[in-house]
Amino acid sequence: MSKVQKNADKEFGLSSWAIDNPSVIYVMIAIFLWLGFSAYMAMPREDFPEIIETKIYISTPYPGNTAEDIEKLITDPLEDRLKNISNVVEVTSTSQEDYAILTVEFDEEITVEQAKQKVKDEVDSEKASEDWPTFNGAKVEPNVFDLNFSEEVPIMNINFTGDYPVEKLKEFAEYLQDEVEDLPEIKQADIRGAQDLEVEVGVDIYKMMAAKISFQDVISAISNGNMTMSAGNLKTVGQRRTIRILGEVEDPKELNNFVVKSENGAVYLKDIATINFQAKDKTTYAREFGKNVVMLDVKKRAGRNSISASDKIKELVKKETAEYFPPDLNISIANDSSTRTLNQVDDLVNNIIFGIILVVTVLMFFLGFRNALFVGFAIPMSMFMSFVILSWLGYTLNTMILFGMIMGLGMLVDNGIVVVENVYRLMDEGLSRTEAAKKGIGEIAYPIIISTATTVAAFVPLGLWPGIFGQFMIYFPITLSVVLGSSLFVAIFMNSMLVSKFMSTDEKELTLKQLIRMSVILGVLGTLILIFGGAMRGLGSVLILTGIMFWAYKYIIKGSAIRFQKRTMSRFENWYERRLKHALRGSNVYWYFGITFLMLIGVFMLFGMSVGSGRTKIEFFPDNKPNEIYVYVEYPEGTSIEKTNEITKEVENQVYAIMDDPKYKNKDGENFMMTSAVSVVGEGAGNPLTDGGSSAEMPHKGKVTVNFSEYKYRKGLNTEDIRGRVQAALQGIYPGVAISVEKDANGPPAGFPINIELEGNDYDELINTAEDIKNFINTKNIAGIEELKIDVNKGKPAMQVIVDREKAGELGVAVGQVGNQLRRSIFGEKAGVYKEDGEDYDINIRFNEDLRYNKSALFNQNIIFRDPANGQIKEIPISAVATEKNTSGFSAIKHRDGKRVVTIYSGLKPGFTDAGAIVAEIQREMDSFEGTPTTVKIDYTGQLEEQAKQQAFLVGAFFSGLGLIMLILIFQFGGISKPLIIMIAIFLSFIGVFGGLMITGWSFVIMMTMMGIISLAGIVVNNGVVLLDYTQILVDRKKLRLGMEDSDLLSIEDATDSMIVGGKARLRPVILTAITTVLGLIPLAIGLNIDFFALFSEFNPHIYIGGDNVIFWGPLAWTVIFGLIVATFLTLIIVPVLFNIVYRIKIKFSNIGNKSAESNEQLEGVA
Repeated sequence: MSKVQKNADKEFGLSSWAIDNPSVIYVMIAIFLWLGFSAYMAMPREDFPEIIETKIYISTPYPGNTAEDIEKLITDPLEDRLKNISNVVEVTSTSQEDYAILTVEFDEEITVEQAKQKVKDEVDSEKASEDWPTFNGAKVEPNVFDLNFSEEVPIMNINFTGDYPVEKLKEFAEYLQDEVEDLPEIKQADIRGAQDLEVEVGVDIYKMMAAKISFQDVISAISNGNMTMSAGNLKTVGQRRTIRILGEVEDPKELNNFVVKSENGAVYLKDIATINFQAKDKTTYAREFGKNVVMLDVKKRAGRNSISASDKIKELVKKETAEYFPPDLNISIANDSSTRTLNQVDDLVNNIIFGIILVVTVLMFFLGFRNALFVGFAIPMSMFMSFVILSWLGYTLNTMILFGMIMGLGMLVDNGIVVVENVYRLMDEGLSRTEAAKKGIGEIAYPIIISTATTVAAFVPLGLWPGIFGQFMIYFPITLSVVLGSSLFVAIFMNSMLVSKFMSTDEKELTLKQLIRMSVILGVLGTLILIFGGAMRGLGSVLILTGIMFWAYKYIIKGSAIRFQKRTMSRFENWYERRLKHALRGSNVYWYFGITFLMLIGVFMLFGMSVGSGRTKIEFFPDNKPNEIYVYVEYPEGTSIEKTNEITKEVENQVYAIMDDPKYKNKDGENFMMTSAVSVVGEGAGNPLTDGGSSAEMPHKGKVTVNFSEYKYRKGLNTEDIRGRVQAALQGIYPGVAISVEKDANGPPAGFPINIELEGNDYDELINTAEDIKNFINTKNIAGIEELKIDVNKGKPAMQVIVDREKAGELGVAVGQVGNQLRRSIFGEKAGVYKEDGEDYDINIRFNEDLRYNKSALFNQNIIFRDPANGQIKEIPISAVATEKNTSGFSAIKHRDGKRVVTIYSGLKPGFTDAGAIVAEIQREMDSFEGTPTTVKIDYTGQLEEQAKQQAFLVGAFFSGLGLIMLILIFQFGGISKPLIIMIAIFLSFIGVFGGLMITGWSFVIMMTMMGIISLAGIVVNNGVVLLDYTQILVDRKKLRLGMEDSDLLSIEDATDSMIVGGKARLRPVILTAITTVLGLIPLAIGLNIDFFALFSEFNPHIYIGGDNVIFWGPLAWTVIFGLIVATFLTLIIVPVLFNIVYRIKIKFSNIGNKSAESNEQLEGVA
């Protein structure tokens, strides 16, 4: 059989098998529906997908050391070791007082576990070296770990308040902490606002010196006296007894009677020290709405359902409040993220339902009620199949996956539409139902397989997206590919069988008797479920509504639908036929293509002018309306936590004064904008962007978190305005305090919008240059900069103790002895552990509180030791061998790839989103800055660096996708002309995208608009393939009728006729594809939210416009809508125009070839 013959009479084996075996397909449908629904209910719900960075962190606490010492002793040796590891992209570090944190970023070719093991091996090697420092008699222990963002952000705070001392509130919190941490979903619950306990042995230095007792004597007495140990086994006749020496104290007061020295009479510990079992020095404060609380910071495990975790915790709190806690203890839950996550997921599910209703309604007008149901059936069926596959892949149900579903909503009906419409057309021509089904699907099976493959091909490069943004966005292309694959399976197997059984070209009339019977059954069943159904009562409402809809369809909708099909659609088809004939006549083809191409050039030029003028802004990620605002308060390093706490209280009062505005309150005085407000000082007050992974105490930092109510309850008020008000109220009123007002991030962290990095060796020079640059930029008054800050400073108060080595050596004192004596006096040293109720409490020895911060007592104390030469006790005052002077030290020292760096950074003011434009202006101004030393290198990093990286990837992904599409199309069409036509159509569809953005003035959001363009390419290809393939079938059929060979070409008139017939036959599928895709996206694009669950269960649809989803996904949805409107015109007019031009070129070349062959024959004849 010739290629033309095969192309003219196609049949597809798999569909024919499905048509011949309906029972198997029915069972398959039932299985997938059940599995799909089960998977949907079981999948964990999340706001955004979990991100596991290929970053490994090394945190090393080394108390009592300055930033310079930490850099020299911990950071530098570790960085030297880490140079040996392969696959490392970058190493950054922060050395600060008492603490070092190193971050090792790896490439994508290595798993997190492998990376962690490599780092651990190198760290262990360094730790084993002789030079590694020790603390409390043991080597300093670096902690190697990886971070999962979902495990670092608390899902809620549980606050304890009441008329109890803090110690008692902490006991209640610890009880609940154990209960909460036993839940499988919870990783940890940290206590804030209360300190751990310790046994403090506060020595009186004057009494110690009088008794000639050293710190070492006290430490030895406690560590040797507070001990339980085994002495082995005693064998007796027939027995084996274990010997244990019991010496651990059961009450801290027992330490009073420990003998420290027995020479010349016993000296007891109580003679020289006071023993207290008390809270450690304050390192944290916590408040809710300004009142002191003890708080539990709850964090969930990766991959666990945050909503079920929150529900279990609430249930637990309710149970323990009733059964365990006293009635006057108040327990409140704040910053509960589960409610917003659930509502965001529900809103997207409602968008899907709304989209389905719109799509099926449109299909009903185009194809009739019964045929619309065939296509509509593909939507839930494909969705449920997708849920099964995504659940098997271990994915959570997050907003990325649900948007992939919405995006696929319009696209997945394409295959069903093409199948149903083609079979419908063949039945209209007189074929039987089964014949029409087999032949109709045979005609379009390969085109829909290829068009689905090309659409998926557009997204394949996105599946290779590297880095943290790849992990975040990859769910979108994967979901779309799964949905489209499922829809293809449904179209080929299930739709083909259903149309062969039930399709009809004329609408079956539902008699009044049948209608009444059906309505009674649905009405009675629906009413019973509505009254007695409990959680399922919404299903009763659906059944009643279905009954009403049958009446509405029979007497209202049906007539309109038939009129639309018979009159409106016929008129439109005839109008389109006239337009297409006009476009394909003579030289019109060149005019149509030329004008369209000029429009593309014009739109690009106008868009460029709009961006240049600042009317169209370039954004990296959609600018969200805050759900939370964070006020970060930062004093210079070295500020006491008490002072930081006082200023944080003042900041809180300023924030609460703004939130107390009457416009944020209901008539009953309740604040409808703010759901909770929590503040933390010290531990837990850091900014995750700048302090990620750090567990340092941070006594100089405070943080106020205001949690807003959900979008729908805000009565149209903008939370970004509140952020602006808070920012304005706090600007410049607290000298020396850095205050920034930030909002919750939309998507993965990309760094600060303004981030200027200075690199060099001399840290003093770097900090001074950074100060000069900061002051220089501030004088330029560049709009949009919130507040420039420098991440390190040299204002950390310090004291240098200089030991006179020569003098100390003569007196037999080493530098280490001086350091140890001062360290033990102030910081203290662990002498053992006191155990109570399964908890371990450190026993720490230091000066008592009266003398601990007394400089005279510290430096005039004697170092007491036994002279090894003669065995005599020597007493040498510290002041005899050392002098001290006040200085200032670095707050921290930061490295990037082993080189010292200082960063100037800032957020953007509310209302400013184009970071690129602001940084460009800073760079222009910096051209005139002359204070940069030659040894300092300046680089602009942060969000801008990430933005350039992601933009480069997305552009590459777009062209890679086009390359894959091209290869598939060449395989499908067996030539290059048709694939080129479709490629041109893709680029011409940019007219819609950039034209729409230019006219509306909306921002070009790099992440979303680029993904929209990639999605659009897939849809344009889909329509182009179906149209060109069917036109080719018509051309081949005409060749068959005329008895032509495969290589022969039709006359341009015959070919044009086939193009017109093909265009008219494919008009409905192409129009329907466009309308269904647009309608599927419209609810999300305009932010129309209808709660269908509440509508049917409470009879209240909770309709509102806007929300988090429209802010995040709107740019992508509008990109596809703008592009698709233009692309539909291109598919219906310009694709046939280009096909016509190509056919003319082929005929011309064929004629030239024929003439050449004839002239050759004539020459041969003459010869």
